[in-house]
Amino acid sequence: MLHRGQESTDGAGGGELAVPMAWFYAEYIAEELLRTGDLMPPTSFEFRAGRDALALTIFLSDAGGELSGIRVVTQLETWLSLTAYDQPWQDWVCERMADFTAEAMESGGPSPDLELAAAAWRWLEETELLAPDLDAVPGGGAVLGEDDGPKVWTPAWRLGLPLGHLAIHLF
Repeated sequence: MLHRGQESTDGAGGGELAVPMAWFYAEYIAEELLRTGDLMPPTSFEFRAGRDALALTIFLSDAGGELSGIRVVTQLETWLSLTAYDQPWQDWVCERMADFTAEAMESGGPSPDLELAAAAWRWLEETELLAPDLDAVPGGGAVLGEDDGPKVWTPAWRLGLPLGHLAIHLF
């Protein structure tokens, strides 16, 4: 018998609280890859963008919840190819999120992992960060320092994705 206040509110039944372990694990792997690469301070928005983009890639590429500690190294090449510059990552994320949502509905309800992944995806799409304009015409003017170059507001995922890709390379 459950004590008052311990009843399940997620519809999982059996009095068990559903913990989003798959998402937490993907986020942990992404954070460790970024920290190892030492590309930016962990308290920055750029770090969060990289972590969320990489965590989405890790979470959505996991086939049937098979991601385990020993398989992480074997997945690095897959994550590299998914985060590569010439890949349609945004379209892939939308397709995989739709697939995961359909699977969750067939299973009888929302998944806490999917809810956290959807929140990360919303943040990556809706948040814009001021970043160097990588498409600026070279030789367009004298640039004295990194902070003096042309900047542009860009969706967080456009900044986070290459950071995540670079972190995998540095690992």
